[in-house]
Amino acid sequence: MALSPRLEFRQTQSLVMTPQLMQAIKLLQFSHVDLKAYIETELEKNPLLQRADELPDQPVNGEAVINAPLENAYSESEASDAAQSNGVDGGEWIDSSLETSPQSIASTFDTDAENVFPDDAGRAGVEAAHITGRDTHQIGVSSRRDDEDYNLETFVGETLTLTDHLSNQVGLVLLDPSDHLIAHTLIDSVDSAGYFRGDLQEIADALGAELQQIEHILEQLQTLDPPGVCARSLGECLKIQLQDKNRYDPAIGALLENLELLAAREFQKLKSLCGVDQDDLVDMINEIKALNPRPGDAFDQGLAEPVVPDVIVQARPDGSWAIEMNPETLPKVLIDQTYYATVNSTLKDDSEKAYITDCFQTANWLVKSLDQRAKTILKVATEIVRQQDSFLTQGIAYLKPLNLKVIADAIGMHESTVSRVTSNKFIMTPRGIFELKYFFTSAIASSEGGDAHSAESVRFRIKKLIDDEDPKKILSDDTLVTMLKSDGIDIARRTVAKYREAMRIPSSVQRRRQKRAML
Repeated sequence: MALSPRLEFRQTQSLVMTPQLMQAIKLLQFSHVDLKAYIETELEKNPLLQRADELPDQPVNGEAVINAPLENAYSESEASDAAQSNGVDGGEWIDSSLETSPQSIASTFDTDAENVFPDDAGRAGVEAAHITGRDTHQIGVSSRRDDEDYNLETFVGETLTLTDHLSNQVGLVLLDPSDHLIAHTLIDSVDSAGYFRGDLQEIADALGAELQQIEHILEQLQTLDPPGVCARSLGECLKIQLQDKNRYDPAIGALLENLELLAAREFQKLKSLCGVDQDDLVDMINEIKALNPRPGDAFDQGLAEPVVPDVIVQARPDGSWAIEMNPETLPKVLIDQTYYATVNSTLKDDSEKAYITDCFQTANWLVKSLDQRAKTILKVATEIVRQQDSFLTQGIAYLKPLNLKVIADAIGMHESTVSRVTSNKFIMTPRGIFELKYFFTSAIASSEGGDAHSAESVRFRIKKLIDDEDPKKILSDDTLVTMLKSDGIDIARRTVAKYREAMRIPSSVQRRRQKRAML
């Protein structure tokens, strides 16, 4: 067969990830916090996007658009007419009778206001700005101090962090400027609990200093307030606090070196190692309990963001469930079609028309993607509630094993889509607020051939059995396996041990010592 060039036509099908499809997938896996940040960025880039609260008296639904002018906007002529009707000139139509000079305030309040705020006409006064094309006025009063970064709210609301607190004390224990640099480097390695988590040798190599010098500066930092800060371990933290109270001695030092024996309730070994009797050991333990194992917790660690549910589930009187999206997590973004039509009709350049058309298409696709995202989340959440109805009505013991494939087959979607929907999304139920992924647990077979049990419900049963055990008859892992099999749960001993350790429940030997000591 001779080789020769020729033309061939082939028709094939392939899935192409368009930018719009990639955007929709990205929006689907965003949490409501990430989605809010993304929307803020799009609002800055796209002039056709508007927040719904900025356009009053307009219908707001999934794909609603704005096609009516702003009825409550204040035009420039209307502002001037209103000002003249009140006897005020058009340029000063806010309130000409408002006195803001220090002399007027001093005569009114019978006090000297000269040192309270400066009277600077160049920086204090009324500013009115007109937004071209929107017929809207912004009114603001500017009254600032000489320092442009001055912010009274920031000054009043400022909180002291542990890093700032330690940095302010460095000059009290160290005088050499080079030691200050090392000290601030060490302070940067102190975590929120007050423990030093860095590597002294790495810091010494990075700063070109001797290891002995680094260790000496760390010892100086350990004398700062609060007592116990900059410790490298729990024992060292407690030792520093005892030394600060002048209560450290060899006996209690031996106790601090064997804290693992104290956690295991090995009191006989501790008495032997410390060389004390029962009463002295109890006194030392009580003294250690009065110390603070986390000295850094007293300082501000930043605001803790509360969990805001994306879906809300409520019980209806007829026994069914009402499932709805949380309106606080839904971005209210609309398209201003009137503004688009106005601008598009006045543009002459083709590049400018292409830009505004692209902005309109992007905005339109974003609104549709947000609407589709909300519908998909609601569809997945509805199926999860249907599958876990027993959990919502009767409790965690009735949580069913569930996987992504079951939900995907029920709603006609791909497993990857369900996985993205359940990532970083929360649902509020009468049982509490849960992440959507919480309801997906592995299955444990039934010993009687019935329905499988959820791993989460089995953990709950193990914890309940241990909590209800007789202090004089502690349940071993083998006993727990026998009791669970009698309840129809086929589980291995190593699985019981794994679940128990995951819940931080001690072994039967440790529990026996603890409960014997309590008795």
